[in-house]
Amino acid sequence: MYLAIGSDMAVRDKSIIGIFDLDNTSTSKRTREFLKKAEKEGEVVPCDDLPKSFVLTSEYGFTRVRLTSLSSRVLEKRLK
Repeated sequence: MYLAIGSDMAVRDKSIIGIFDLDNTSTSKRTREFLKKAEKEGEVVPCDDLPKSFVLTSEYGFTRVRLTSLSSRVLEKRLK
């Protein structure tokens, strides 16, 4: 099954490691360092609007941080 994450993007549900709210998680120093490193290594997939959350995926040996303008709650409901 696929999860639509906005901006005409969808990810396979089996590839999802986690769905994280940017407002809550970006207060952590470790999360900020993780996101900065992912951006530096080209693993961040941006979104068109102001991002509210990010979806961490791993598929075929590649890890991606996909920013989305949808909230983590909306994504969680879509996943169920």
